[in-house]
Amino acid sequence: MPNLAANLTMMFCEHEPLDRFDAARRAGFKGVEYLRPYSDKVEDVVAALRDSGLAMTLMNFPSGDDKASERGLTSLPGREADFDARLDTVLTYAQALECPRIHLTAGAPPEDADPAACRAVYIRNIQTAARHFAPYGVTVLVEPINLRNSPGFYLNRQDRAIEILDAVGEANAALQMDIYHCQIVEGDVAMKIRQNIARIAYFQIAGVPERFEPDTGEVNYPYLFDLIDELGYGGWIGCEYCPKGDTVAGLGWAAPYGVVPA
Repeated sequence: MPNLAANLTMMFCEHEPLDRFDAARRAGFKGVEYLRPYSDKVEDVVAALRDSGLAMTLMNFPSGDDKASERGLTSLPGREADFDARLDTVLTYAQALECPRIHLTAGAPPEDADPAACRAVYIRNIQTAARHFAPYGVTVLVEPINLRNSPGFYLNRQDRAIEILDAVGEANAALQMDIYHCQIVEGDVAMKIRQNIARIAYFQIAGVPERFEPDTGEVNYPYLFDLIDELGYGGWIGCEYCPKGDTVAGLGWAAPYGVVPA
């Protein structure tokens, strides 16, 4: 049975950000993603997490200049110093929140960026982060993201992510497979899961194409959950979707998987 984690960046937006932890607990979740905690004091996030009794399953690396639509620093040539300068801050939050996974958002390089330079800096930054976090038991993740939601995003395909991870060569660097993005870019999701399950350290889900609840749209999630169980994956599955209406009212799909309001 899948271990579902609520994404507090996109779900429970009826509440203030730090109040979403308790809202997720009351809805029946056992884990949460909080992708960008850095605008809150670490002690405030720790208190909200501790009081909820939830596990922090995933954070994102800082995204860079949001006004410039960078959506990440990891593949941006010339920004290595900016990337490195954020490592200790991320580690501080990850340790305080006992979060074992960091998504290294690839970002959207400038249109005129040299592809070879982007690849080289992407590999360099993943290696740097993996080595920085390894002594603390933290895994770094790469995630292919579709170009419809994130124009210009550097990493889009599962096979490309595996090729990058092979080049990185670090034991604590792994694949974050978002089924929503995979369906939009590639389809054939079940086969992608079968091919890459040994490299996948985290899943995310949403309905396709609207990114609503997973029981909407074209993806058969009960079938995929059974497949993931069959393949022996026992980790978290992050619910990174935009509720169509009230978050709790839309959680009926999750009841068979143990997410039942208190």
